[in-house]
Amino acid sequence: MAMKLLVANPNSTASMTESISRAARRVSRPDTQIVAVGSLSGPPSIQGFFDGAACLSGLLAQVERHNDVDGVVIACFDDTGLDAVRCMLEVPVVGIGESACHAASMLSNKFTVVTTLSRSVPVLEANLIKYGLASRCARIRATDIPVLKLEHKFPETTEIIRREIELSIREDQSDAIVLGCAGMTSLAEQLTNEFGLPVVDGLSCAVTFAEALVAANLRTSKIGGYGFPVAH
Repeated sequence: MAMKLLVANPNSTASMTESISRAARRVSRPDTQIVAVGSLSGPPSIQGFFDGAACLSGLLAQVERHNDVDGVVIACFDDTGLDAVRCMLEVPVVGIGESACHAASMLSNKFTVVTTLSRSVPVLEANLIKYGLASRCARIRATDIPVLKLEHKFPETTEIIRREIELSIREDQSDAIVLGCAGMTSLAEQLTNEFGLPVVDGLSCAVTFAEALVAANLRTSKIGGYGFPVAH
């Protein structure tokens, strides 16, 4: 089934949007058209509550410009703007954080999220409670690697992530790892092979979940909280 997916990066860093675009195309179906966009305004990376709020205007403007799609992926692990975009559109809208954690819950008894800065942890904890997955997550581990530093793929940043996975297995007794940033996408296969357990990349999960929802002819409910915005 041919379809068109909008992959929306809530930050304004063009190089990260391009990396996200390439990764989405690698996992999407051959007949899926990927339209990848970044926020028109706002911070270069999303690191905590303030950045999440500051990017919303630019993100929603991009969604409004590209509303002729069959589904949307919010390509930030904080799932920034997810509820607002679901209100704007009837097509399926999925976040990479939500998708990764649901996937991990289907693949393991208990998972650990390895993310970037400590200031992002409260955002992710609140999301897990909302998704009903807090009891399945053993711990959220912050590497304190800035989001944009992941773009450079320095060996030392990969080593920090690797050490946190080792601790997750030994101390948390987790049997799956969720990579808590879109900038970690390229590491998933390597780390899965190295550690012999699922290392879940949210972008891959979100793209394939969105494709599945579209193929199943499912739509976002417009009864209740996700109803279309009311004109003022």
